[in-house]
Amino acid sequence: LNSSQTAVKICFETAGILAMWMGVMSIGEKAGLIDVLAKKMNPILDFLFPDVPKYHPARKYIATNIIANFLGLGWAATPPGLKAMVELQKLNRVKERATSAMCMFLIINISSIQLIPITMISYRNSYGSANSTEIVGPAIIATLFSTIAGVSFAKIMYRKGN
Repeated sequence: LNSSQTAVKICFETAGILAMWMGVMSIGEKAGLIDVLAKKMNPILDFLFPDVPKYHPARKYIATNIIANFLGLGWAATPPGLKAMVELQKLNRVKERATSAMCMFLIINISSIQLIPITMISYRNSYGSANSTEIVGPAIIATLFSTIAGVSFAKIMYRKGN
């Protein structure tokens, strides 16, 4: 019984944090902030996704997903991530196989650099951590290195295949 109460408590606390950040993302999107950030990300997107045309809708969804993940909003990153994959599939000539852009996007999502690991901070806070945010520094370093490793691997495999 105690475990189920704890689980419900964590769900409500996490849902509250998620609702707040999804609201912030929605306001940012309506205010045009997402478009501005997506345009600023063009050099990075050009490097990561050279096969995706510059003004293709997939790029905005990819940028939104990366921004949300960067801010630690994994759940808020899911809808644009799914839309990005739908748009990337439209560019796919061989529908049964994932493109290099799809693979790169998946790798970035799995490893995602996080500036603020909100979910982990929320869990730590729920369990009574004295300093819930002490993981921010190590999380940034860990996710930075995992993303660099994943992107490097994808680029090497892409070059081998072409």
